[in-house]
Amino acid sequence: MMLLTETRERFLLAIAGQVAVERIAEIHFFQPIRQGGVESGVAVVAAWPAPSIEPSIEPSIETSPDEREMRPVVYTARYRLTLKGPDRGKWEASVVAEADAPLITVDAVVRGVQRRSGDVDGATRMEGDDVRAILEAKAG
Repeated sequence: MMLLTETRERFLLAIAGQVAVERIAEIHFFQPIRQGGVESGVAVVAAWPAPSIEPSIEPSIETSPDEREMRPVVYTARYRLTLKGPDRGKWEASVVAEADAPLITVDAVVRGVQRRSGDVDGATRMEGDDVRAILEAKAG
């Protein structure tokens, strides 16, 4: 099981608070950025659509309803943690549905973001089963 920093664990808990854990297929965590006493981080979350709820994003015209059910909803998750100053410890997090796409497309998007951002370390990929195991261990 992957070891998480305190901040990454907090971020994972924030994501799990907005996306049902049993639906998460994978999460790609990008390296956090520290600037001016603030740390910010981004993750791409792929989650299977809820069976009884239509996706909140518009599906591609070319896809049938059955194909859409197999396509994960792609979320962008962000956090901002104030490290210094009078607001030290302030935490903000958001998770927003952006699109639906096959997992192979999610991987391609993550690689493209890494290239454009110059992130030499790359994103850390976490499978849905690992997410569930970490959260279960935390709760247990």
